[in-house]
Amino acid sequence: MRTSALTLAVMALPIVALAQGKQDFSKVQVKATKVAGQVYVIEDVTPEFSGGNIGVSVGADGIALIDDKFAPLANKIEAALKTISDKPVRFVINTHYHGDHTDGNIVFGQKSTIIAHENTRKRMLAGAGKDQPPAPPAALPVITFEDKLSVHINGEEVRAIHFPSGHTDTDVVIFFTKSNVVHMGDDFFNGIFPFIDVDGGGSVKGLIANLQKLLEQIPADAKIIPGHGAVATAKELRAFLTMLKETSAIVEAGIKAKKTLDQLKKEKVLAKYDAWAKGFFKADDFIELLYKDLKR
Repeated sequence: MRTSALTLAVMALPIVALAQGKQDFSKVQVKATKVAGQVYVIEDVTPEFSGGNIGVSVGADGIALIDDKFAPLANKIEAALKTISDKPVRFVINTHYHGDHTDGNIVFGQKSTIIAHENTRKRMLAGAGKDQPPAPPAALPVITFEDKLSVHINGEEVRAIHFPSGHTDTDVVIFFTKSNVVHMGDDFFNGIFPFIDVDGGGSVKGLIANLQKLLEQIPADAKIIPGHGAVATAKELRAFLTMLKETSAIVEAGIKAKKTLDQLKKEKVLAKYDAWAKGFFKADDFIELLYKDLKR
C-alpha cells in the first residue's frame, strides 16, 4: 500500500502519535447535541478533525460515554458535558481500539470505569507499531467482555454487542434501549468511504455481513450515531451498506479478471461513487484499500 494512501487516511487510522503531531487541537471546538431520549452526541463545531463521535448518556446516575476522542481534547469534552449535566463520568465504553476513539482513556480512565471488548484491551496492550505505542495502564479497559455486556444506568439498559471482523476485530455496537439510539462506532462512516483495518482484523466482507445483521436488529425509527459523520437513520445506514456491496463487487470482479491495482485506478472503476470521497479517502485510495483486503 503506497504511502500517499496512508497519508490521506491518517485521521481514520489508529495512529495517535502521528495524528497528534499533525493536528493543532487548540483549533478544535466540540459541542453536545441532543440525539433522542437522554442521549447526546459530542460532535465537531470546527472543520478540524477531533476523532470519533462520542455518545453520551446523561441522568441522575451520572454520565456514560461511548468513546472519548484524543486526550488533548479532554478539557473541551468535559466543558461540553457541563452544558448538559453536572454529574461525573462514571463509565466509558470503547467501540474499538483505534486511538481517535480511545486516546482520551488516559484522562477519563483516572476517574471512570473503562469497558471494552477483550480484543480492544489486547490490541491496546500490544500497541500498533511506533505510531501507537502500548497504552499505559490508566488508559486500559478494566472490564472486558467477549460477546455482549449491559450497563444499567439512567433508567435504561445500555447494551454493548460485539460484531467480529468488520472495521476491526474489536468492534462493539451500543444500543441505548430506551432512548432508541444506536452508536455504531466505525462500523458506520456516514456518507464517506470508510477505513477498514485489515491489519487489525477487519474485512469488507465481514463488515457487510455485520451491517446486514444490524439492520435486522435496529428499530426502523432509531437514531444512529456513526463513528464519523452526522447522526443518521437506517436509511443512511442502508445506503452505506449498498455502497460497500457495490464497490467491493467491482474491485473483486477486477481481481478475478486478473487486473492490477493500477489498471483499476486508470479505469476509474469507482467513479460512480465520487460523492463518497469527501472524507478520508479519494476513490483511488478506497480502491487500494479494497484491493488489499479482497486479494488476500
